[in-house]
Amino acid sequence: MSSKVPRILVTGASGLLGRAVIKIFKQKNFDVIGLAFSRAGPGLVKCDLTDHEAVTTLIERERPDFIIHAAAERFPDMVESRYEETCLLNIRTAGHIAAVAYRIGSRIIHISTDYVFDGKSPPYKADAVCNPLSKYGSTKLESEKAVLAVAPNACILRIPVLYGPVERLGESAVTCLLDVLKSKKPQSVSHHDQRCPAHVDDIANILADMVALIMKGANLSGIYQWSGREKMTKYDMILAMSRVFSLPHQHISPSHAASPIRPYDPEMDVSGLTDLGIAHHTKFEDGIKECLARWI
Repeated sequence: MSSKVPRILVTGASGLLGRAVIKIFKQKNFDVIGLAFSRAGPGLVKCDLTDHEAVTTLIERERPDFIIHAAAERFPDMVESRYEETCLLNIRTAGHIAAVAYRIGSRIIHISTDYVFDGKSPPYKADAVCNPLSKYGSTKLESEKAVLAVAPNACILRIPVLYGPVERLGESAVTCLLDVLKSKKPQSVSHHDQRCPAHVDDIANILADMVALIMKGANLSGIYQWSGREKMTKYDMILAMSRVFSLPHQHISPSHAASPIRPYDPEMDVSGLTDLGIAHHTKFEDGIKECLARWI
């Protein structure tokens, strides 16, 4: 590709990750177009991604150099109850966007998840056998296949549970734990499932680095992975928040019960990115203090 400023189309631009991508990419002076639907605010283009005709028209009009496809139904419990709608958004729409992108010469980076793994034998290489335990994980695995089937030069970026500046605490499975910590009600929190949380700014910077390398002529395609560098249970995260904000946690007890739909330890091997010189990690206590201070 040329040295011109890349034109980037970001789906899910009103979401937790999408907002960070828009912010970081604009800081790097990329030409950014953000798409959203139910929360399309100022500066974003409203588009129903499941309206494939409208999506085709928009992509052909804007002709982006890259599409960062971050839009998805990502809450596992929601997927279980709204499976058909999720398949339309997570699988068929991803495949459609990838096909249009490939046809007009755009490069797509599709966001996936560590939930494609069962968590029994970490750390997982990018080519490790996938065995999702949940319908969410299954839809994201099928979305990877749908994208790569129609866009052989596509990149998949698998990421872990995310946190960052939220519009509401329930927007992230990490930040929602602050409500638990602040309540006085005795509760139990999982101290079983392992997680490798990542700050959304880290993921956005990784995506920006991938775009920059491709713009310089690097041959990036296929599956890449990023896990945060600290392994924690939800109970560990509660304890970290307790330390950072000096909040009592005695009303919270650790639960060692396993979840049938969440992998025990889905840590992913990140060498595909680090071998390219790409690595960004915010220390959890620093990141969580920054993004939750306004909620204290």
